[in-house]
Amino acid sequence: MVNFDEQLDRKGTNSVKWDEICLKYQEEDLLPLWVADMDFKAPSGVINAYQEMISHGIFGYSATPDSLYEAIIAWEQDHHQLGVTKDNILFFSGVLAGIATAVQAFTEPSDAVLIHDPVYPPFAGILTENKRKIVRSRLLEKDGRFIMDFADMEEKIKQNHVKMVILCNPHNPGGRVWTEEELNQFGELCRKYGILVLSDEIHQDLVFSPNKMTSFFNAGENFADFTVQFTSMTKTFNLAGIKNSVAFAKNPKLHQLLERKQAENFQQEINTFGLVGMEAAYRTGEEWLNELLVYLQKNIETTFTFFEEHLPKAKIMKPEGTYLLWIDFSAYGLTDEELENRLVHEGKVVLNTGISYGPGGQQHMRLNVACSNATLLEGLNRIARVLN
Repeated sequence: MVNFDEQLDRKGTNSVKWDEICLKYQEEDLLPLWVADMDFKAPSGVINAYQEMISHGIFGYSATPDSLYEAIIAWEQDHHQLGVTKDNILFFSGVLAGIATAVQAFTEPSDAVLIHDPVYPPFAGILTENKRKIVRSRLLEKDGRFIMDFADMEEKIKQNHVKMVILCNPHNPGGRVWTEEELNQFGELCRKYGILVLSDEIHQDLVFSPNKMTSFFNAGENFADFTVQFTSMTKTFNLAGIKNSVAFAKNPKLHQLLERKQAENFQQEINTFGLVGMEAAYRTGEEWLNELLVYLQKNIETTFTFFEEHLPKAKIMKPEGTYLLWIDFSAYGLTDEELENRLVHEGKVVLNTGISYGPGGQQHMRLNVACSNATLLEGLNRIARVLN
């Protein structure tokens, strides 16, 4: 059994989650429930693999072993019924690096790229840095969860001559695990207008039963013809710092163009620690992951119960996947700046500001429950103290 209740001191480790907030907000004793990494030790199989590597003591250039390809292929087939081959796989230092490279490979400056609203902020950042036109389609909220507005997407695709869509599957920050039917309708819309899809599936393993993760490749006939998928074990197994991810491109032309742009940017060399950690995680981490999902669900239930009792005016979107909760604080009548300031400077607790996810995130916050239950309860009590 993994002890997810263990409280590990991460301060002073150059942790973005724990150390950077003091510099950002100029406050001490802040409790972070923000950045999407977990306060849990990596699986023992990964730690053991690193200890063996460190004991050897040499950290020279490393080739990518066939055993890693085999581990990736087996994991995707066993857990997501996704069939990929070695020839479909490209490695990147991270999913965002892969998406940025794909934006450069498949579009030109001023081309229109559609993203949802709200959605993971770096999507917009990548498009801005690469001088692409951002087109946002607002997600609708129905029965306490996000749904896509297909009529709005189609209208904006036509108006803006959209060339590409970046999809978040599962969705961050809403925790939606898009159904096969939703993804099929989305994919057929993209096929109709000749649009390339970049599907960010980094949260693919963090899905709660009975919800089922559907790879975008598997959502419709020949969707792989116009899609590149991105994923990584770093989110699944709390290994974000090792910087490694994979892209799946089944269409040979897309693969060739992406690989060519990767070579132009000299991104083809992968961190040795990433290679070792990825293989060890996929080969040894399944039991750890199963226990993690149970613990995360317990923390989610704790949060819902707490809000019902102490913060009933707030509305939480029930996640179908991820360890991120999207919370609507609009009933408290605070501006985005007032809400952030009150939580940080009075409550000494840090969440991600909803407005950073797009205009649809006004008066919202994103809360990360991937921490010990004790840490979570302390953070929830801090929120309640300053909002009541």
